[in-house]
Amino acid sequence: MTLKKSIALLLTAVILASACGVWLGFYLNETVTATETASEGHLSIVQIAQNTLDTVVEITTETTVTDRRMRQYIYEGAGSGVVISSDGKIVTNNHVIEGAGKITVRLSNGEEYAATLLGRDTASDLAVLKINKTDLKYAVFGDSDTLQVGETAVAIGNPLGELGGTVTEGIISAKERSIDIDGQVMPLLQTTAAINSGNSGGGLFNDRGELIGIVNAKFADVGIEGLGFAIPINLAAPIIKELDEQGYVGGRPTLGIRVSLGESSYLSYYFHVGRTGLFVTDVFDDRCPLKEWDRIVSVNGETVDTFEELSAILQSAKIGEKLTVKIIRNYAFETLEVPVIEQRW
Repeated sequence: MTLKKSIALLLTAVILASACGVWLGFYLNETVTATETASEGHLSIVQIAQNTLDTVVEITTETTVTDRRMRQYIYEGAGSGVVISSDGKIVTNNHVIEGAGKITVRLSNGEEYAATLLGRDTASDLAVLKINKTDLKYAVFGDSDTLQVGETAVAIGNPLGELGGTVTEGIISAKERSIDIDGQVMPLLQTTAAINSGNSGGGLFNDRGELIGIVNAKFADVGIEGLGFAIPINLAAPIIKELDEQGYVGGRPTLGIRVSLGESSYLSYYFHVGRTGLFVTDVFDDRCPLKEWDRIVSVNGETVDTFEELSAILQSAKIGEKLTVKIIRNYAFETLEVPVIEQRW
């Protein structure tokens, strides 16, 4: 079943990455000695926490935003991350660090380090950071494909952006739960472990203390509890590898834009159009002729009003192809040829 409503991301929307095969263990050539696991038995919650707390970090960000009157503001954000190598590589969600001009990582012992961004991927909502620190305790990857519904699940993160090192426990409620967010579907692990704002990018661990997921979303509605979601580690691992090695995931088509769905009459009025729809909010590539606040009307003659419709067209497009995009700009219709490029962010 696909959930299409009330999915509240912890910081911003996540988008689908195509499912990948099993890829066990982290690819770095390191001996798995940093985190003790009990391959022959199950650990208690206390033991899981003791073995994994030092592998989860707090992340704070500063983002400079310029409004339409050219006034600048600095917004602070917070999330979580998981150490994946002894030399300071950390995985988190892309939406935790997207647009940030400054990223700071706080270890479990209170030490803080400036982080550099090695790579990020909007489609899978994953990012890899690096801090200048060695001999770190790092998480051991488990096998999310072999999980069974009802197994113990422990989430560790930084809820509310100020409660780092928080441990919550629950079970695996479902596997490959298809969540429809902004027209993209991601097969996520569902868990009853409490997830809150700030947990984004933190770890979901099994009863052996192995990392089985990267927390990224929750189901939020009045009276709803116990519906947290995480990216399965078997899906995340090959993406993490590409982000570390080349900074992006190759082969993904994009127009080089970020879009936002204007769903209210207020937005329609504010952006001077007669109806709501899909608006360009950012342009990332100089090859793209679209501009901020263009409203996309159609692509290759197909009406586009939603993320789903735009995504479906992009998924069938080839890199290098040009799409005919009809837009509304300054109260007038325009038709542009927009190249499909390889996404590198």
